[in-house]
Amino acid sequence: MSPIAAWRFAQAYRARAGYPHRHPPELEPADLGLPFEPVEVPSDGGLRLPGWWIPARGDPTGPAVLLVHGWESARDRTLPNAAILHAAGLHVLTIDVRGHGENPVEALPVTPGEFGADALAGLRWLLERRDVSRGGVLGHSMGGVGALLAAAAEPRTAAVVAGSTPADPYRLTRQTFRLARLPLPGPLAYPLAWLTTHVVLEPRGHTVRSVSAAGAVARYRGPLLLVHGDADQVIPIAHLRRLVRRARRSRAGDVAAAPLDVLELPGADHSYLYEIPAYRASIARFLARWLAGPIAPDAAAAAALAVEVERPPERRHGFSALEDEPGGLRTVWRAIRAGARGARRTV
Repeated sequence: MSPIAAWRFAQAYRARAGYPHRHPPELEPADLGLPFEPVEVPSDGGLRLPGWWIPARGDPTGPAVLLVHGWESARDRTLPNAAILHAAGLHVLTIDVRGHGENPVEALPVTPGEFGADALAGLRWLLERRDVSRGGVLGHSMGGVGALLAAAAEPRTAAVVAGSTPADPYRLTRQTFRLARLPLPGPLAYPLAWLTTHVVLEPRGHTVRSVSAAGAVARYRGPLLLVHGDADQVIPIAHLRRLVRRARRSRAGDVAAAPLDVLELPGADHSYLYEIPAYRASIARFLARWLAGPIAPDAAAAAALAVEVERPPERRHGFSALEDEPGGLRTVWRAIRAGARGARRTV
């Protein structure tokens, strides 16, 4: 593949994989029997992120958890987790990350860095509330990256749960090539993934290191629970194992570092982990322990297990870059390859 063709592909990838489909919320907390207050959370660049504040029962002063959704998602997709944590007695804040939900379309590509910036804004917003004693964050997939980046930047973070989390943007790009079933041999796929990742990150001024979950787990030394399904076809479990290695290496010999908890869920795929009892019990027990209540960890786990969770309705479409349509990566790849062959024939 010529350098010009590789550059054209990287530009096309950024245009298709850097701009999520927006999915305004279709549900609200009241649909799950949860009390709530609509809020706006200020983030960098003058953004005001729409969100819901879901107070604990009796609206007491106590610990709170920020929920961060994944790519091409919105805050309503976090409501099953909100119901689980509300049952455990916790305050909950959930927001729409920029370019998602009710937010306007972004002019620049959305990257893990923006998930991190908005998660940090949400975390600091809840930590400033008078009715919040401690704050933690739970993120899924790209939201897991955001949760880790925010925790690494905010020393008051008391606990983090990251589920189905990609280890770094380079490996995420390489995985999207596999999901799009691009016929790329390894000697071509790896340098093309490197170039493409840098082309996506460059408009925002990010680097691979600055928005890497693996880098964030090495910086964050607080209580951390990493969760992954061993049948995840979107973000393979190898990403979890890379995060675990980085976290353990950074904490080795650090007597002040908190324990690292790891939960591998047999047979679980990328999404809907909250349907698995072990997940519900583990996140409630972990957060109740490290956020200091308001109820004992085992009681929180039992309350979480008693919650009847139901997944939200399916979206109209999945990850836009993978769709086999005129804008999908497979179509773009075929067009670029055809153009390259035609150019060679005319020489």
